[in-house]
Amino acid sequence: MTSIFDQFEQASQISQRAAPVAEPMTSSGYINMQMDDNTPMFSKQKMNFNPSDYITHVAVASDYLVLAMANGKLFRLDLKMPDQHEEIHYAKFVQPNTKLSNIFLDPLGHHLLLAFSARNKDGNPELVYLHRARSKLKSVSKSRNYEVTEVGWNYENKSISTTGPILLGTSHGHLLETELEADNDKMFAGSQQYWRQIFDIGKGADTPITGIQFHRVNNTTKYFIFVTTPTRLYQFIGHAVFTDNKPSLQTIFHAYLTIPETGFQEIPSTLKYSRLQFYFDKNNTPKTFAWLTEPGIFYGQLDPTSQQNSNSLFTQGELINYPPEKTDTKDKTADKTEVSERTPLAFVLTEFHAILMFADKVKAVSLLSQELVYQDTYSEAHGKLKNIVKDPVRRTIWAVTDKAVFRYKVIREERNVWRIYSDKEEFDLAKQYCHNNPAYIDIINVKQAELLFSKGDYEKSAEIFADTQSSFETVCLKFLEVDQVNALKVYLSRRLDALNEDDKTLISMIVIWMTELYLSQLGSLRRTGKEDTQEFHQIQSDFEVFLLQTKVVKCMQHVKSVIYDLMSSHGDKQNLIKLTIINEDYENVIEQNIYKKSYLEALKILQGLQRPDLFYQFGPMLMEKTPKHTVNALISQGPRLIPSKLLPAFLACENDEEHVSEIIRYLEFMLQNFNVKDKAIHNYLLTLYAEKNKPALMRYLSRQGQDLAMINFDVHYALRLCREKGLSEACVKLSALLGLWEAAVELALDVDVSLAKSVASLPEETEMQRRLWLSIAEHVITKNQDLKEAMSLLEECPLIKIEDILPFFSDVVTIDHFREPICQSLQEYNTQIEDLKAEMEDATKSAECVRAEIQSFRNRSVIVSVTDACCLCDITLLLRPFYLFPCGHRFHSDCLLAEIQPILGPARRNKLSDLQRQLSVLSNIELSTPTSNGLPLREVLKNEIDDIVASECIFCGEYMIACIDKPFIADEDWDRVLKEWE
Repeated sequence: MTSIFDQFEQASQISQRAAPVAEPMTSSGYINMQMDDNTPMFSKQKMNFNPSDYITHVAVASDYLVLAMANGKLFRLDLKMPDQHEEIHYAKFVQPNTKLSNIFLDPLGHHLLLAFSARNKDGNPELVYLHRARSKLKSVSKSRNYEVTEVGWNYENKSISTTGPILLGTSHGHLLETELEADNDKMFAGSQQYWRQIFDIGKGADTPITGIQFHRVNNTTKYFIFVTTPTRLYQFIGHAVFTDNKPSLQTIFHAYLTIPETGFQEIPSTLKYSRLQFYFDKNNTPKTFAWLTEPGIFYGQLDPTSQQNSNSLFTQGELINYPPEKTDTKDKTADKTEVSERTPLAFVLTEFHAILMFADKVKAVSLLSQELVYQDTYSEAHGKLKNIVKDPVRRTIWAVTDKAVFRYKVIREERNVWRIYSDKEEFDLAKQYCHNNPAYIDIINVKQAELLFSKGDYEKSAEIFADTQSSFETVCLKFLEVDQVNALKVYLSRRLDALNEDDKTLISMIVIWMTELYLSQLGSLRRTGKEDTQEFHQIQSDFEVFLLQTKVVKCMQHVKSVIYDLMSSHGDKQNLIKLTIINEDYENVIEQNIYKKSYLEALKILQGLQRPDLFYQFGPMLMEKTPKHTVNALISQGPRLIPSKLLPAFLACENDEEHVSEIIRYLEFMLQNFNVKDKAIHNYLLTLYAEKNKPALMRYLSRQGQDLAMINFDVHYALRLCREKGLSEACVKLSALLGLWEAAVELALDVDVSLAKSVASLPEETEMQRRLWLSIAEHVITKNQDLKEAMSLLEECPLIKIEDILPFFSDVVTIDHFREPICQSLQEYNTQIEDLKAEMEDATKSAECVRAEIQSFRNRSVIVSVTDACCLCDITLLLRPFYLFPCGHRFHSDCLLAEIQPILGPARRNKLSDLQRQLSVLSNIELSTPTSNGLPLREVLKNEIDDIVASECIFCGEYMIACIDKPFIADEDWDRVLKEWE
């Protein structure tokens, strides 16, 4: 049950706790959010055990608590087993006329040192050792001439039987190095392994050492040592000599024996005590230190490596003043007793606070802000406070009074660190201690942005403002009021990056606004003649990058008309074109150029875009306004354009010679260079030729040739068009193409006889040529009755004779006029008769040779030897029926049948199969039945099979010639043969 005194003390503790000062929320994004943690940062709990007498001293390490009491006893307790404690009467183990001045417990909680001072002149100081596993104290013999005031424990020692090398400080400023051992019960006075004085700070004066800390610099043999007196803080660093993996610290001080005392920090004080505390991080590495002095706590960050460039082992050293008393009268005549009461008696160091112990209260001061954050007043019922200590391993904090032991619990002491660092303008550190709390980070960012803004670093301020929840309008107005357009662009850009794609309205607003800002800046520089400056190019480059951002490109789908209007109002054609390219909205720019009659600019854009559909769309307008340049642009596109899709543009502007000539130029270019075969294009070009350029039409028809299958235009349409236009020569060529030879010759005779002659020579049929030439002859003779011209016709065409053209002459012409051609004709007939007689004689001789050869075959015989083999299977020929050819090749009948069957045509193969089936199916009687020619059916079937199979030798006949390109190894046998060869 809680006593009435405890209840009063708890109430006092709560009422005196410093309330955190609420900071107004400067950001609008986190309204009504709980900013402070209401859990007490420091809380106290009284331990449930009562010592047998007043407590005078305390030590704790590794959850092992040791109390020294006024009755001369030690109270030892393992905090893991609070129900089991032990009391040892230490007074009977020490000399009389001494009193206990302090107790020291190593970090492992196994080695306890009790320091005794002399009560009077008859007494001697003494140092006593007690092991955790022992109940008997042992005096350290060589310590009797020294009053030990401080012990520097070896934090690297892991042995429970030995302390490892340690340092002792005395009341006269001596530094001693020793090692104590407790291996067995034989320990006695003087059991230390060694004992030596290594340095003298006091130089014979009464200068007590109040604090000792020594630690190794990571992964080196170097150690640094802090030693304090009531007024000075000494620093030592050097390399230790190791023996059996144990350092000898004496070598560190060798360098300091011969140099003047310079490596110390001095703070004047009238007190006879001071305190030194280290704070260790999670890796048990010393991080910070604090030295309690009369004016305040000297605090700094440990950095042994910095000693390479200076004489100090720490950085950022500062003096933290003690918090004033609430009832402080500020009496300047206060005596030393009052000063002493205002100075803490002891303290412990945490990461961010110093917990100070006074005679009747405990205070916690922030190491960062130097403000009082906690105060706890003790009631008289528990007696005066004796000490406050910290477990170096478990990091628990213990306060003892005359009658009780209290444990302090520290909960999230870093909770307000972010606010303190923020107030000190150390914003990066502040954010580290926010623990990703968005409200805290927002407050820090706002404060940092405001600070940068006040210093004139507007762009950096804009970057940070963009990460806050500050009002968008407020921030924008701030930058507009100071005319910082670049900073405003930075802010808008960062806000745009942070927006979700669903925030379409805000995205659209920012995109339009930023576009206006860029255009205004570019326009201003352009008007002042700074278009070629680095500033202009940088802004232009930034604007282009902005337009290419994904969000901007997507936004353009909704606001592109607004952006186009902006660019047009600024007269920024270059960026307007670039934007249309990004948006693939080329029609807009081209339409604007056409509207402004900037036709060449529109063509230039079209050529750069290489978009055929836009040529088809804007071709009619551009062709009408500037035909020459438009055709040049069309020609530059080459095969990318389909000429037939440009026909509407061409048909719309056939109003003058210039347009027609340019159209013809383009069509001729496409036909000559890219072999266009589109019939519509050829028909259109032929139409233009027929209307505007007759010679070009004839050249075109000549290039097309006389092969109707290779003609690319519609011949019937062309013929009809040429008839309408009265183009007789063209009609002749077209009629000839259609095979209308008589009509073509008839038309040609009206134009020119030579043209008719050329047409008459074209037909492949001799009879047709003869008829056409007769028509020409009739026309020429009937018209002129010119004998010489008639004779020239006979020479030009050997198909017609004199007798063919005689009927065309009039009756008045006598035969004498034709004597020479008639004689020539008779001579030719005579020559032909002689040639026919010679051919008949040759044929008769050939027939006689054939009959003789057939007769010789009837009497021919071939000898077949027993050793002869089949040419296909290499087996003796006489073993089976065989075929013997005149060439000497011989085959078994079944071998030849198997070889010849695959190469037979389908009809002969089917007939062969049918004959073989009849031989096998019909009975002997049926096969012996005579046929119409008197032979048995069997003989007839065999003769027919022989006619198919043995019609020729497969090695010497046509089959062998046909197989010249047949591979030696069939495809289906290739893999098998390949494996055999391998």
